[in-house]
Amino acid sequence: MSDAPDPANVTEALAYYDRWLAFNQRYQRIPGVQAAVYAADRVAYSAAYGLADVEGGVELTEQHLFRIASHSKTFTATAVLQLVEQGRLRLDDKAAMHVTELVGTPLGELTLRDLLSHAGGVTRDSREADFWQLAMPFPDRDQLLAVLRDAGSAVIPENERFKYSNIGYGLLGLVIEAVTGTSYAEHVRTTIVGKLGLNDLGPELEPSRGAEYASGYSSLAYSAARVPIEHVDTRALAAATGFYGTARDLVTYWSAHLHGDDRLLSDKSKRLMQHPLWQTGAEDGPRYGLGLMVVKVAKRDVFGHGGGYPGHITRSLVDQGRRIAVAVLTNAIDGPAVQLAEVLLKLVDLAESKDRGEGADLARFTGRFANLWGVVDIAVLGGRLYALDPTALDPTVEPQTLEPIDDCSLLVTGGGTGYGAYGETYRYTFSGDGAVESVRGSSGLLLHPIDAFHLPDRVRTA
Repeated sequence: MSDAPDPANVTEALAYYDRWLAFNQRYQRIPGVQAAVYAADRVAYSAAYGLADVEGGVELTEQHLFRIASHSKTFTATAVLQLVEQGRLRLDDKAAMHVTELVGTPLGELTLRDLLSHAGGVTRDSREADFWQLAMPFPDRDQLLAVLRDAGSAVIPENERFKYSNIGYGLLGLVIEAVTGTSYAEHVRTTIVGKLGLNDLGPELEPSRGAEYASGYSSLAYSAARVPIEHVDTRALAAATGFYGTARDLVTYWSAHLHGDDRLLSDKSKRLMQHPLWQTGAEDGPRYGLGLMVVKVAKRDVFGHGGGYPGHITRSLVDQGRRIAVAVLTNAIDGPAVQLAEVLLKLVDLAESKDRGEGADLARFTGRFANLWGVVDIAVLGGRLYALDPTALDPTVEPQTLEPIDDCSLLVTGGGTGYGAYGETYRYTFSGDGAVESVRGSSGLLLHPIDAFHLPDRVRTA
C-alpha cells in the first residue's frame, strides 16, 4: 500500500537534509560522506561532502566508490530468490544438496532459509578473523570450506535465535556457484547489476578502478588522528561483504525492491524478503528477514541494510509505503552512517506530520544562525517553520515550531522542552536587500548568520 508523501514536503526535506548533511560531515569530523535519495520514481538527490583522500586533499565526489560491505547480503538474498523463482533452488534445500563437500556436517544440514535469515547458529566470522583488521587475507574457497566443515562453527542449534553470520552468507555464495556453474561475482554482475544497467556497483574490489575508491580511515576512538586503511579483496566472503558502489547506484538498486517493479523479483518474493522473521535483540528493536534488516524509523517499518568494512561504514533504508530509499556512505570506520540515513526519513516524516502550511513567505526567515552558545537552523518543512539543532545526529528531536507574527518576528508555538522558550519570539533585523543581519533569539540572545559570525581571540566582558 502506497502513502506517497506530498512532493513539496519531500523537496523541502531534501533541501534541509543537504544543508544538515554538509554541516555534520564537518562537525562530526567524518573524512567524507556521500548520500543519495530515491523519491518520486527517480534519484531525487545525490551529493558528496568532505574528502576522498585526506592526505592528498582530494575532494569526495558523487562518483567515488565505497565498499558497501554487508549490503552484499541483500544482493546474495536477491540472487537466491531469483533462483527460487526459476525453480533451480528451494528455500528448504539443505546446503549440502548443492555444496557436496558439506555432506554429513552440521552446517550442511542447514536450509537456505536458515542461512538467509541468520537462524543457522553459524559462527559469525570464524575463530580467527583478523582479516577484518587486514592482518591476514580474507579466506579463499578452500579456507572457507575448512571453516564450514569444522564442527565448532555450529555454535548454537539452528532456529534457536538470530545469530548474524558472514560465514553463513559465504556458504550461500558457494550454493549460488554450485547451482549456476559460474562464479558468484559473475552471476550477480549479470543477473542483478547488469540487469539494472548500473556501472558503479559491483560484487568485489576491482583493482583496475583503484583510483576511484574513496580511501578508508581508522577511528578517532583510540587516536587523535585517523590513518588510511588499504582496500582488500574479500575473496570467498564476497557474498557476505564484497560489494562496492556509489550512493546513487545503490538507491537505484533499492528502487527495484519497491512493489510493482519486476526487474529483479516478483512482489511475492519481495514480501518474503522484507517480512521480519527474527528479533535481532531487544523486543522492540531491529528485526531481520531474508537478507534484509527491518527497523522502525519515525514509527514506520522500513527495510534495508548496513555495511561495515575496514574504513567504510554505510547504511541504506527503504520506506516501501512512501517509496523512498536513502543511502549514506562514509569513509571512516566509525562513520555515523546509520544516523545520517535515518535523518532523511525523519525529516520527511516531520514535514508530513501536520497539514501543509500555506500562504506566508517563510523563506525570508530561514538560515543558519550562531552565537557563543551554538548554532540554530530555521528551516521550512511541510510549509511550516521549525527551529532545529544542526549539531544533533537527529535534528528532528523536539524541534521548536514557529509561526510568523509579522514580517520581522516569529512566535515559538510548540516543541522543545519546558527549558526552552515557549511563547517567546525570534526578532529579525533585515538589510535593505532583504538579507538577515541578525536575529534576537527566543532566549533573548543575539544571533548572526553563521557566515558572518566570528569569535575573537578571547571572549571578554564588554
